[in-house]
This record gives sequence, C-alpha cells and structure tokens, in this order.
Amino acid sequence: MHRRTFALGLLALSALAACAPREVDPAARTTVILLRHADRAGEILNAQGEARAANLSLALGDYSLDAIYSPDIARNLQTAEPLSQARGLPITIIPKERAGARMTRDRPEGTVVWVGNKGNLRTIWAELGAPGMAPQEYGEIGVLTLRPGRTPEVARLQVQP
Repeated sequence: MHRRTFALGLLALSALAACAPREVDPAARTTVILLRHADRAGEILNAQGEARAANLSLALGDYSLDAIYSPDIARNLQTAEPLSQARGLPITIIPKERAGARMTRDRPEGTVVWVGNKGNLRTIWAELGAPGMAPQEYGEIGVLTLRPGRTPEVARLQVQP
C-alpha cells in the first residue's frame, strides 16, 4: 500500500513539474532591468523613497518598456506605480521564484522591469547568468541585455531621490 501511495505521489509531482516554468530560454533576446524597491520606512516607502520612485521613469527614459513586473509586496508595488502611470503599463504581479524565466518567456524580444528585493534580485541575476553583483542599494539599477550564446551585457544606472 505504501509503495502505491509513494508511486502515485511521484506521478503527481512529475505532472506538477511538467507545468512549472523551465529555465531561461537560451534564445531570449530580452533586456531585463532590475532594481530594488525605493527607500522605505517599515513596509512602505518613506519620503525619499517616494521621490526616488517618482524619478524612476526619468532614469529609464532611454528605454522603451514592454512590461513591469513585481512580487506582491507593498513597497515594490509603491516603487513601480509612478513608472506604471508614466508609461501606461500595468504592473504584472508574479512570484519571485523563476521570475527571470517567466519574464523572458513572456517578452523574449522585449524590455522588462523587475522591482524586487535584495534576495530575489540576486536570485534573478544568477538565473539570467549575469556577471558581477545584482543591484542591492536603493537607487541602483542593473540593465541586463540577453543575447543567445553570450554572457549578458550589464549596464548600471542610478535613480536619484
């Protein structure tokens, strides 16, 4: 009986794994812009963070954006909201797990923004195979340009409060 239950459990896990997003598509030509949420006080942005969030669209002025992504965290959404309004793009809330694969699958030839947190920024940076360090400080922006068969190109920007 236990073997049968175990086998059925393995079968169910296999089916779930087949539905899970795979790794980043090696053919993706996505530009992924990663930044940490703006300065905060507790769970929400402080005055400096609100000013930094308001300036995000200006800092990304050279980029035509196709999508804005964020986990469902108040300070991240608060940071993304002025950019969303300025660019007329909705904020797409997705889980932080395998976010790099999801964004590049959704927009394989596009330019996307991820407003994240220290930990998920490091995870996505590694998932995308980027060299160096992911943005960790308020105002730091990392721009990854993905090209098939090449290490992502990295550019750094700053958004001021």
